[in-house]
Amino acid sequence: MAKNLFGKFNAVDIIIILGVIAALIVGILTTKHFRQTADKQIEATSPISFQVFLRGVTVTGEEFPIKKDDKTFITIRNVPYTELSVTDVKSEPRKAIVPSQREQYILIKDPTQPSVFDAVVTITDTAKITKDGAVVGGNKIKMGLPVTLEGEKYKFNGTISDVRVTSEVDDDGINENVG
Repeated sequence: MAKNLFGKFNAVDIIIILGVIAALIVGILTTKHFRQTADKQIEATSPISFQVFLRGVTVTGEEFPIKKDDKTFITIRNVPYTELSVTDVKSEPRKAIVPSQREQYILIKDPTQPSVFDAVVTITDTAKITKDGAVVGGNKIKMGLPVTLEGEKYKFNGTISDVRVTSEVDDDGINENVG
């Protein structure tokens, strides 16, 4: 009798039946919370700010092209993301260490590199917060991540140097995640 039962099915039929059974088992384990899905890993949605360090940017113009309250288009790991708000910009010309008689050394603007700047640009966005950190545009935002900032007159490559999950204080003085 078992021989007649297997005689009616070929190998493809058996593989399809085993695949359906496996999918049912995975579905049952997921609904019983034995298996965690991607949407369950997201703990909250919160505004974040992250700083992008731009090292050795050459600017021969009068002023640094990225300004506070501007919008900049960001590319994360060579994948275009979106336009984000710039909340702060700190740019300084490259410095050189010079010995001094009063102190051991002093820092001065490097005369050999008059058009080279180092800058820290602070950017804000809304991120999905997981156990592993903040996720923006499908990428985990962590220190060391290479990003590109692009505007009308510039395209600079930098590295994320700080990530902060921000929260707002409500009328009661209690910090709450915005989401």
